[in-house]
Amino acid sequence: MATPLLLLELLCFSMALAGGAALRLELAHVDANEHCTMEERVRRATERTHHRRLLHASTAAAAGGVAAPLRWSGKTQYIASYGIGDPPQPAEAVVDTGSDLVWTQCSTCRLPAAAAAAAGGCFPQNLPYYNFSLSRTARAVPCDDDDGALCGVAPETAGCARGGGSGDDACVVAASYGAGVALGVLGTDAFTFPSSSSVTLAFGCVSQTRISPGALNGASGIIGLGRGALSLVSQLNATEFSYCLTPYFRDTVSPSHLFVGDGELAGLSAGGGGGGAPVTTVPFAKNPKDSPFSTFYYLPLVGLAAGNATVALPAGAFDLREAAPKVWAGGALIDSGSPFTRLVDPAHRALTKELARQLRGSGSLVPPPAKLGGALELCVEAGDDGDSLAAAAVPPLVLRFDDGVGGGRELVIPAEKYWARVEASTWCMAVVSSASGNATLPTNETTIIGNFMQQDMRVLYDLANGLLSFQPANCSAV
Repeated sequence: MATPLLLLELLCFSMALAGGAALRLELAHVDANEHCTMEERVRRATERTHHRRLLHASTAAAAGGVAAPLRWSGKTQYIASYGIGDPPQPAEAVVDTGSDLVWTQCSTCRLPAAAAAAAGGCFPQNLPYYNFSLSRTARAVPCDDDDGALCGVAPETAGCARGGGSGDDACVVAASYGAGVALGVLGTDAFTFPSSSSVTLAFGCVSQTRISPGALNGASGIIGLGRGALSLVSQLNATEFSYCLTPYFRDTVSPSHLFVGDGELAGLSAGGGGGGAPVTTVPFAKNPKDSPFSTFYYLPLVGLAAGNATVALPAGAFDLREAAPKVWAGGALIDSGSPFTRLVDPAHRALTKELARQLRGSGSLVPPPAKLGGALELCVEAGDDGDSLAAAAVPPLVLRFDDGVGGGRELVIPAEKYWARVEASTWCMAVVSSASGNATLPTNETTIIGNFMQQDMRVLYDLANGLLSFQPANCSAV
């Protein structure tokens, strides 16, 4: 429930929503400026992989686009910087294809310290909290807005907060994540992205969070890119979005890029750092209609190969099924917010077995470094760059997809995109079991293709045609 102070400050505004021009954002990794050892980076990535959960909603327009630079968070998340309001107030958000709501912490947060979690306060962030009272374009969304055009359109809108007898009310938002929950009210304001015109978006003005300390690594909130009505993609009526993620296990990390809008598809094979590299296109799998599973981008993964050797898997290892009424388990999805790829446990064990069989013959297998604490299981002795993995006989990983018309598509993942260098000359397979860590049903039966495997690839979501395309690229040159 929103506080009376929050309602008094918000409810003096009226609602407005509009589309905007195409946006291009630069992304950065949260840890880009931290001086971490390679072992620390890998350990953080593994921990984040195990703690990453599928978003599930709390109980309770003109076509256009945006583009933004992304930076690496250092804990395997990518962050976009932008402004909210008029005049713009700086904000940073984790970019997440596994959730819908766009939200930021607001100045109505009761407590700014990490100790406030038990009291329902907010977590510390790098920038000042957004203050809607300083914005000329801020509007609150009432519960009865235009017959529910925004309030009630998505699972994240969780009812009304009454204005203490004044007759005013506000649309409450509540989004639940593996790391906790974010609570606030729904509003609209101008969002200004670098190299783009401003657009008006509906967003959650969050006043209470119960999110694990450090989960967002100092960011102000989240930009959801999922399939739901309140995601950035849906609000812009975009039929396409794409990103190109630069590698983050390097001493110097270049910015990554996100584009939301139309026009990327035509130039996929010709530009954007791809240099005419081949494009692999697969159809999206059919999504369940039940929230939160309807948010995700499921793929028809059917098999794996280690080099030329097919990995023996149980029948239906990646099938999506209804484990209980409106609760879905299994399946394979792609997620920008998960670091390392997580394979359903039988597939992970089978892949590990096949790789170990191949690598024993090369004599390159070594025990995992003790500093990793068992986070990664399979390691080899090689040189200090990706080319050395070939010399160590590490094969590429092949993801096999059903193309929906009786055939198949194969996405070849080079060794350096699924093996991480953890010491000067030691590399470990950066693919983990979905049954590891604190995973629980239904997430321990779900395969997730994480962002480490997506680095140095242009990944394009063609929503109009239900297709996902991959093209090898030098993302530092985009």
